[in-house]
Amino acid sequence: MSKPQNSEPQPSHQPGTRPGVLRHLPLIAVVAVALIGAVTLRDYLTFETLRDNREALMAFRDQNYPGLVAAFVGLYIVIVVFSLPGAAVASVTGGFLFGLVAGTLFNVVAATIGAAGIFLAARWGLGALLTARMEAAEGRVQMLKQALRENEVEVLLLLRLVPAVPFFVANLLPALVGVRLRNFLWTTAVGIIPGAIVFTWIGVGLGAVFDRGGKPDLTLLWEPHVLGPILGLCVLAAMPILVKALRGKRGKT
Repeated sequence: MSKPQNSEPQPSHQPGTRPGVLRHLPLIAVVAVALIGAVTLRDYLTFETLRDNREALMAFRDQNYPGLVAAFVGLYIVIVVFSLPGAAVASVTGGFLFGLVAGTLFNVVAATIGAAGIFLAARWGLGALLTARMEAAEGRVQMLKQALRENEVEVLLLLRLVPAVPFFVANLLPALVGVRLRNFLWTTAVGIIPGAIVFTWIGVGLGAVFDRGGKPDLTLLWEPHVLGPILGLCVLAAMPILVKALRGKRGKT
C-alpha cells in the first residue's frame, strides 16, 4: 500500500535563489553606513580638511599620480555608494588635484560607478519586489509602467539634468521601478557631465581661493549663465516625451 503524497508545495532550493532577508542585505548595509557616516564623517570630508592637507596631496600627486587617481576614484565611489557627506567636496577636489579635463573624467567615472552600486543594491532588494508587483498590476499602475518603458531614457536623463533632484534619489528611484541597467549607466554618465564640469571648474581655481583665506562658492550652479544651459538640456531631454504625448492624443482623435 503506497503512502499518501503530500500535496503541499515544497520550498524551492534551486541554485541562484536567495532567501528573502539576504536579498535586502546590500540595501540595508548602504542605509546603515550612510546613517553612521552622516554623524561621524561630516566634520572630516570638508574643504577645511582639503585646505589643511593641500601640500601633502600635491606632493603625493607629483610623486605617484596613478596612485592618487586610484585613491581619489575609490574614495569618491565609496562616498556615492553610501551617500556619505562630502560628494560636492569630492567633485571640487577632482578639479583641484587633476585639472578640468582629467578631473571631470575622474568625477564622472567615480560617480557613475557609485550610482551603479546604489542601483544594484536597491534592485536586488526592494526593487525586485516592486518590479514584480508592477508587472502583475493593472489599471493606472500598468499605464505608469508602460509610460516609463516608452520614455525610459528621457526620464533617466531628466533625473540627472534637473539640479533639484537629489543624486541619491536619482540613483534609487530607477532601481525601484525596474529600468534597464544599461540605460541607467549611460544616462547617468552623460547626464551628470554638465554638473561635473561646473564643480570641477570651481576646483580648478580652489588654490587661489585658499590663498585668499576664502571658501569655494558652490552656489555658482544656480547662477543664470550656468543654470540656463542646464535647463535648456532638460527641455531637450523632455521634448521626445512631449512629442509622443501629442502624437498619442492626435491618434485618439
